[in-house]
Amino acid sequence: MKDSQYTFRENVGRHAGIYAALWRNSVVREMSFKSNFLLWIFVEFLWFALQLGFIGVIYLHTDHIASWSKWQVIMLVGASHFIQQIFQAFFLTNCVQLSELIRTGRLDFMLLLPMNSRFLISLRQVDLGGFVNATSALLVMGYAARQLHLDINAAQVIGFLLLCMAGMLIHYSLMFLLATVAFWTVRAQGIVWGYYSLFNVARYPDAAFQGFFRGFFTFVIPMLLVVNVPVKLLLNRLESPAETLLLVGVGLVCFVVSELFWRFSMRHYTSASA
Repeated sequence: MKDSQYTFRENVGRHAGIYAALWRNSVVREMSFKSNFLLWIFVEFLWFALQLGFIGVIYLHTDHIASWSKWQVIMLVGASHFIQQIFQAFFLTNCVQLSELIRTGRLDFMLLLPMNSRFLISLRQVDLGGFVNATSALLVMGYAARQLHLDINAAQVIGFLLLCMAGMLIHYSLMFLLATVAFWTVRAQGIVWGYYSLFNVARYPDAAFQGFFRGFFTFVIPMLLVVNVPVKLLLNRLESPAETLLLVGVGLVCFVVSELFWRFSMRHYTSASA
């Protein structure tokens, strides 16, 4: 038992050290192209501003969208942008590049390293601009909360962050699963970016969807769960604790399915250099 505990701690420590090195490499890479770094932040900020402007235009003609007021929806858009940017910072680039690793044979090198291959593939690059854009989203959420006169306590903030992590787990698991299709199609960027474009659905209130589409974006492609549930926690709009359990449960199921598919793909992978 002691030997297994020591091995586990040693393994965690080794991966933590490797991840720290990956962060340093990401910082060096981003600072080598400062103009591109700043330009991408500006583009994302402009896109976020356009989303907020779109909501403002809608509320010039109505007071509510399916019982959601203007500032509640703005908080929803802010949370959607926050989750999207944190996901982009950690996972997006890495998931998109998986098919290129397979095509060029660089995946073979990663599989030979004495560490978890999925860990390295998923986290080897960090998009630092995502953290800057996520901060702007939090500022918008804070302003919306002030307009709504919300009294948000520490437990709600912690719960919100944990539910956001569950939502990002769903995004990561599904996108990684789709990226592994590249083992058979060679290129899968189109599929991955197609899924990424569906992120926009998450910024709308779930109550605005009815029938088939609400069920589809809740259980098949659970976009509505990812943002609506964390924001409902802050707004005290949760109908029952089952909504939070559903989000966490779907996140765990998606991760397990993606891991099983990854292992299946590894068993059927033929080295590009073979």
